Amino acid sequence: MVSPVLGAAYVHPVKSLAACAADAVAVEPWGLDGDRRWMLIDSENRVVTQRQQPGMALLSAEPLPGGGLALSAPGGPALVVEVPDPAGTVVAGLHRSEVTVVVAAEAAHAWFGARLGAEVRLVHLDAPSHRRPVDPAFGRPGETVSLADAYPLLLTTRASLDALNSLVAQGDHPDEGPLPMDRFRPNVVVEGTAPWAEDGWRRIAIGEVVFRVVKPCGRCVITTTDQRTGERGKEPLRTLARHRKDGKYLLFGQHMIPEGTGVIRAGDPVRVLDRRTGVPG
Repeated sequence: MVSPVLGAAYVHPVKSLAACAADAVAVEPWGLDGDRRWMLIDSENRVVTQRQQPGMALLSAEPLPGGGLALSAPGGPALVVEVPDPAGTVVAGLHRSEVTVVVAAEAAHAWFGARLGAEVRLVHLDAPSHRRPVDPAFGRPGETVSLADAYPLLLTTRASLDALNSLVAQGDHPDEGPLPMDRFRPNVVVEGTAPWAEDGWRRIAIGEVVFRVVKPCGRCVITTTDQRTGERGKEPLRTLARHRKDGKYLLFGQHMIPEGTGVIRAGDPVRVLDRRTGVPG
């Protein structure tokens, strides 16, 4: 039997922009190094994501040494953004929580505004003290998250995506499949498992770094957005509603919290240290 391995790791330097693949990446207490340290906010200081602006999928941000960004978009000029002076902080709304962030230079706001046709500002998460606490129902005292929706990392598995695509092919919108993994915007993708094996994991190690697998991920409309075109369809939410529904949540992937720090690399072994009772896999 094939042993599970880390197939790929991804960071999203700006929340809801295109992902960057990483052959090796450091795990910090609040997530992968460089993951979701920047985001866009509107005129009322509320987060802006692909939920409101599906065209964000077409914009890219490459991390630069020192924490800055190189922004790019198809057919347009690039822009380098430096880490802003920490003096200019605002309190921004991030779904049901608030976070203190630093406002980037005006040139960055103009660059995004021209491409999205909306008044937005780019902001940066600066000091560790500004990070948000993880939901105490699943986190421990002192555990924090950067600008991800709720938890430091999101895990998916290749076998579960294959199983989901098989279900999409049998559904009402088979022409929308097969769906690529980038629809689900994971941090780590595990290969060499049975479909849905991750439902039964409670604690795993990737290489030498240990993670708690705390809860399944409830999916939103972003998963229906083609990350290459910005266009929306019906899948995978239609199929998840039929086969992976728990109450009001449509599930794909698992949220994780690191128990330590270190570097994970593509090809690292993935070991299941503790399993949920009564769940296969």
